[in-house]
Amino acid sequence: MSTEVPNIKLKIDPQDLQIQTFTVEKLLEPLIIQVTTLVSCPQNPSSKKKGRSKRARVLLASVEEATWNLLDKGAKIAKEATIFKEELHSALHDVRKESQALKVSAEEFTSDPCYLPKRQAVVQAARSLLAAVTRLLVLADMVDVAYLLEHLTVFQRAFESLRNVSSKSDLQKTYQKFQKDLENLDYLAYKRQQ
Repeated sequence: MSTEVPNIKLKIDPQDLQIQTFTVEKLLEPLIIQVTTLVSCPQNPSSKKKGRSKRARVLLASVEEATWNLLDKGAKIAKEATIFKEELHSALHDVRKESQALKVSAEEFTSDPCYLPKRQAVVQAARSLLAAVTRLLVLADMVDVAYLLEHLTVFQRAFESLRNVSSKSDLQKTYQKFQKDLENLDYLAYKRQQ
């Protein structure tokens, strides 16, 4: 019996990804709310400098740190991925590019937060970064689902071979493989839930 993992084709175009899962939408909801809050600022903010945030640099640093953590994990996923490898690398490149654009526009914005064009530039950069991060998350999720489907197929084969055994020794060997595949599938499903 072969232990090769089957090649599963997904009917998804990685170039045209949209948020179609409730989980991804819920994960991104706080970011979307923050970007929307930036957009909903008054059209003519006060020209007084008293509205300047003292924590802007701290917030920018935390966004950068979160982005670099995401890029690090994304690079690990791309390195181990057997499908969508090029798309993952492209998405990682886009996240890096948009992160750098946000950093530049946010630094300009923090120097003069009352200037509306700078606020609009940082909002646009934040939206672009959010779109790039979303694409990366969706691609990583697709890789995870494909990996689960491959292991499910391996488990199904083990189950079928269990049904077709003819001797007691074959039954023991096949059952051990079946149990191992079931534990592996159970672990992967648990890991995905986390």
